[in-house]
Amino acid sequence: MAVTSEIFSRNVTKKINFNYLSYIPKDYSKEKKPPLLIYLHGAGERGEDVNIVARYGPFKYAQLGDDFPFVMVAPQCPKDKYWGNYTESLDSFLDEIIKKYNIDERRIYLTGNSMGGTGTWHWLMASPHRFAAAAPVCGTGIYWYAIRIKSKPVWVFHGDSDTTVPVEESRNMVKRLIDFGGSPIYTEFSGVGHNAWDYAYNKDLYDWFLEHSL
Repeated sequence: MAVTSEIFSRNVTKKINFNYLSYIPKDYSKEKKPPLLIYLHGAGERGEDVNIVARYGPFKYAQLGDDFPFVMVAPQCPKDKYWGNYTESLDSFLDEIIKKYNIDERRIYLTGNSMGGTGTWHWLMASPHRFAAAAPVCGTGIYWYAIRIKSKPVWVFHGDSDTTVPVEESRNMVKRLIDFGGSPIYTEFSGVGHNAWDYAYNKDLYDWFLEHSL
């Protein structure tokens, strides 16, 4: 039987639903075109109760009264799904957020922990042109594809005693980025397990984000 080449073509329409949390800074103004921080939560916060998304990460501290210098949004991943299922949907979600808040598209930042750290790597690789900087926390990357984001400002965090996501996942990504000519920042917390987010999310990281624009 001869080998032939063929084309598959079909228009696909699907409905997208994301519950999400939002945070608006005190000095927010559409006229000023604010920066945006997107937070992707971990596996334990999937489902329909969007309030549990604030269990960890920036929204935890926002609920405790901390002030942040950007608009923040945190979509919620459906139960039993992963952020990798929603890369294109997240792009559409981001388009809507940009319109709603008149976001400065040169200053969009991405972060997430655990499953959200993995989602940060994957979304950054899928759409590197959309983000000025990213901070994956205790996630897994696709290290052989790291060349796609070699010039992107990235700050990576992981605990060296993590038994849920091995620290080698972050080490491999950082090494490959460096091999490709990148300059990632890597912070490894000694004696810390999977809860690297308790140490990663602080003013130093938020100030670092704001140093970068497209």
